[in-house]
Amino acid sequence: MPGSRPNVFEGVTDYFTELTRMRGLGIHGAPEAERTHASAWVPVTDIFARGDDLVIRVELAGVDPANVGLSFSRGVLTISGTRGRELPEDVEFLVHERYYGEFRRLITLPKAVRAEQVSSLLDRGLLEITVQGALGSAESAAQRIEVVERAQEPTAPAVQSEE
Repeated sequence: MPGSRPNVFEGVTDYFTELTRMRGLGIHGAPEAERTHASAWVPVTDIFARGDDLVIRVELAGVDPANVGLSFSRGVLTISGTRGRELPEDVEFLVHERYYGEFRRLITLPKAVRAEQVSSLLDRGLLEITVQGALGSAESAAQRIEVVERAQEPTAPAVQSEE
């Protein structure tokens, strides 16, 4: 939209967390294997603006609120927890799409954010985290960096050796 503010969400989502989520989608339907830190499930997340506030919504269906952790340190918001298995281990699944076990999601917030600005509410499996005033700062606006194509790059003079 012309005249709208720059997309401050570029780079907000932790790169490795997103790769883990995509990897999980790629192995969807695979037999249940032991989960490691690298193969843990990552909850689906939406990040959007509501006025000057940054809002993060995380789907945590089936996660006990006592098993959800939220922390903020050095500009990074960490959402972690565990979804327990409701069914016995010997159940034979016909379709198995839900992930169980530990999860962790890291989200880098704008530089000026302080812990006092962050609040959360878990309602019917949807965790909503609000970072008050996070988008009101000019510091949080992304700046465009020019990409130079190699063919257009000025050539450096060849180094001459002395003989």
